[in-house]
Amino acid sequence: MAGGVVSLYYQDDSVTLYHGDCLEITAWLEADVLVTDPPYGLDSHLSAGWKGKKPKNWERTFDKPDWDATLNVRNMVLELWGDKPTAVFASPKRLDDPAPFREVPLIWDKGNVGMGDVSFPWGPSYELIYVGGQGWSGRREGAVLRNGYHSTNKATSIGHPTPKPIGLMEQLIGKSPAGVIADPFAGGGRR
Repeated sequence: MAGGVVSLYYQDDSVTLYHGDCLEITAWLEADVLVTDPPYGLDSHLSAGWKGKKPKNWERTFDKPDWDATLNVRNMVLELWGDKPTAVFASPKRLDDPAPFREVPLIWDKGNVGMGDVSFPWGPSYELIYVGGQGWSGRREGAVLRNGYHSTNKATSIGHPTPKPIGLMEQLIGKSPAGVIADPFAGGGRR
């Protein structure tokens, strides 16, 4: 909602949600940790993968704004955030790493094959999670997280192509530094 009205959408003792543009509403910059699922910049990549045959319900079910076609908004948000603790979801179809991150990206194994070129015998069944900043802690484990199942039916009912299971988010946040968690892209982040 660039240039539009900014309003408090919801608030309770644990959550505050704003309705507006994440580049105009900067309250999220006061948080301690960024855990976010930004646009993946896949518009052209997905179109190429489908060879002009996008799933019938894609445009109708998942309203993909123009800004989702690039990584520009994600990159602007990460620049504003700086080097504070960060966990950023990304598509393996784009290897434009959000920097800085530590070690290797985590891999969320979704447990099923997602969309893409269905004529190819393998399909995407994972997403990347880039983790940066200091203060992450907890029992050391492998970089592959197997929590939750991503189903097309669930995605359609929620209205988001890649909903994240609560258990996966608990795994990430459970190892994050203490403090307030920000997600400037909750609900889309920018219109």
